[in-house]
Amino acid sequence: MTSKYSESDLRNRLSPEQFAVTQEAATERPFTGELLNNKASGMYRCVVCNEPLFSSETKYDSGSGWPSFTDPAAPDAVEEHVDRSLGMARTESTCSNCGAHLGHVFPDGPGDSGLRYCINSAALTFDAADGGE
Repeated sequence: MTSKYSESDLRNRLSPEQFAVTQEAATERPFTGELLNNKASGMYRCVVCNEPLFSSETKYDSGSGWPSFTDPAAPDAVEEHVDRSLGMARTESTCSNCGAHLGHVFPDGPGDSGLRYCINSAALTFDAADGGE
């Protein structure tokens, strides 16, 4: 994956799991991410570049084991790419600012778009609306 940050910089400031997810398109184990059950109001940001990606207003419990959202925070916040790994075609989601792998998009969401952005907690940070967590 191409990044605007050096590998050594990223390895110094990200955990091994955050690096694997965002730079090597790994997936955290389901039901283990620290943001899965977060219900606070605020903004989910890219762990690599801090860009706003998803609002808590679009987060919902999909039962999939990963934080799920119906829409990105802005139309151009997340890019989508065809992912043919694992012998199937899926839609990968990446941060449009830095290219970090976030997760995948599926056409089974409850919102108007019908999409479910299934995102790794390890790819996100959270800024609570009230300044706390």
